[in-house]
Amino acid sequence: MHYRNGREAKNGDKVVMFSTGGGEYFKIAGVGILYDAKPGNDYCNGSIASTLGGQPAMACMIDCLHIDDLAEILAEKGLDKRPAGK
Repeated sequence: MHYRNGREAKNGDKVVMFSTGGGEYFKIAGVGILYDAKPGNDYCNGSIASTLGGQPAMACMIDCLHIDDLAEILAEKGLDKRPAGK
């Protein structure tokens, strides 16, 4: 089982799940810990225990990224640090 960017998915990973909403609409649909995922399936497989509270979400691996990979993408774009304020 693999995330959208090809990284191997493992139960216990911290993940961010995205939703396209069926069109151009794009949002973060879940943030949490992956559990109950079974090897061999990149689609609706396992659940995400929310770290923000609320009910678990069904995990679709191809709509998820490992939190470390998302942090790396933000750093590449210079968005990993808060801009200096007044």
